Amino acid sequence: MPLTYLHTMVRVKDLEKSMAFYALLGLKETRRYDSEQGRFSLIFMAPPGEEDRPIELTYNWDGDDALPADSRHFGHLAYGVDDIYATCQYLMDNGVTINRPPRDGRMAFVRSPDNISVELLQNGEALPAAEPWASMESTGSW
Repeated sequence: MPLTYLHTMVRVKDLEKSMAFYALLGLKETRRYDSEQGRFSLIFMAPPGEEDRPIELTYNWDGDDALPADSRHFGHLAYGVDDIYATCQYLMDNGVTINRPPRDGRMAFVRSPDNISVELLQNGEALPAAEPWASMESTGSW
C-alpha cells in the first residue's frame, strides 16, 4: 500500500516568532485554519514550489503547557540549501544561533524559537571547508 507524505506538525508557543523563523529559512504560508471553537490555529508553511511538503505550525490560543522544555524527542526537520555557508550567515545575521556549524561544508543545525531542531543540508556535494565555519565550535544541543 503506497503512502503519501502530508506534513510535519510542531506545536509553537509564539506564533509570530515561529513564523518569522521559518520565513528566514525561506518558507511561505500556504494555508491557514483558525478554529474559534477549538481555540487553535494551524498554519502550513513550505518552500516555494514545494507547497505539497509543508510544516504545520499548531498554535493553541490559550497557551500550551504540554510543550516540553526540550523538544529533542521530536528529532528534527531537514531542509536542503544551495549554499550552506550563505544560509548560516544569513540566519546568524538575523539573530539565529548556529548550534552545529557547517564545519564539513555539508550539514548544520539550528533551533527554532520552540526548540525544534532544524537540520540544514548542502544540496549536492559538500562545499570545501571554509572559515569561520571550519573552526567554529558547536553551541548547546542540536
